[in-house]
Amino acid sequence: MKKIQLAEDLQFSQIVHGHWRLAEWNLSPEELLSLMERCIEAGITTFDHADIYGNYMCEELFGQALALKPSLRKDIQIVTKCGIKLISENRPNHTIKSYDTSKEHIIASAENSLQKMNTDYVDVLLIHRPDPFMDPAETADAFHRLRKEGKVRHFGVSNFTPAQMEMLQREFDGQLVTNQIELSVLHENPFFDGTINHLQKEKVRPMAWSPLAGGRLFKGEDEKGLRVKKALEKVAGETEASSIDEVAYAWLLNHPAQIMPIVGSGKMERIQSAVNAANIPLTREQWFYILQESMGKEVD
Repeated sequence: MKKIQLAEDLQFSQIVHGHWRLAEWNLSPEELLSLMERCIEAGITTFDHADIYGNYMCEELFGQALALKPSLRKDIQIVTKCGIKLISENRPNHTIKSYDTSKEHIIASAENSLQKMNTDYVDVLLIHRPDPFMDPAETADAFHRLRKEGKVRHFGVSNFTPAQMEMLQREFDGQLVTNQIELSVLHENPFFDGTINHLQKEKVRPMAWSPLAGGRLFKGEDEKGLRVKKALEKVAGETEASSIDEVAYAWLLNHPAQIMPIVGSGKMERIQSAVNAANIPLTREQWFYILQESMGKEVD
C-alpha cells in the first residue's frame, strides 16, 4: 500500500478506514480488533473518526478494541474530528444543532476523544465543518495548546473551501495537513470549484469521504447514477478491475493530487476492493470518460 506524506513526520496509508458507521457493524471489541489487524495486514494503517460518529459512541467502541492490544497504537494513525454539536441523549446540554470552534470546546472535545479511544495522542485533529461563528485566531490557539501538550500531533480541516482554509492557516503557525472533502465519480465538483487546485498548490493531500457516493453507484436510481455506472462497467472491462467500485476508487487514486479515499465498510471484502484499486492504472482517456459521464457532457 502506497504511503502518503502529509508532513515530515506523518504518513497515511493511501486508503483510510472510516469508522462513521462503526456502531452499526455490531462488532465485539475482539471482532473489531481482528478487522483492524486485517486492515493493517492489507496496508491500511489510518483510521478515521469524529466525536459525533455513532451518536458520540464510535470512538469509545474503537477504544475498547484498541485496549485489547495497546501495542497496535504505534502501527496506526488516528484521525478524529470535532466542531459539530448534535442534539443527543449523550449530550443533554445541547439544545440545538450547532457548530463550536471555540478554544474551550476544541480542547475539551480532543481530551474526551483521547480518553474514549484509550490513546495519549491523536495523529490528526480536524475541524469537522466550517463554522460561520469561527474566530480563526481562537481556533488556532486551541491547536497550539493541544500540540504543545502532546495531545495532537497535527491539524487539518474538513469540508472547508479554499478561502476558509486559508483564513485558518493564516492564524495557525503549523501546516494544516489535509482537507477531508466529499469527492467521488458522482461528486466531481471539487475538481472545478478550486478545492483540489488549492490543495495541490499548497501541497496538501485531500481525504475523500463518501468515495462511492454513499452506495448510490450501485442503486442506479437516477440518470446520472445510471450513466456513470455504465461508464464504470465499460472501464472495468478494459482493465483488471473486477467490480465497478474498484474503478470508482481507482479514478480517485490515479489523480496526481494523491487523494486518500475513506472506506466506510465493516466488511473486509469491501475494504479489499479499495486495496485492489490501488493497483489499477487508468489511462487519461479512461479518466476523462468517467468524468464526462459524471458531468453529462464533454469538457469545455
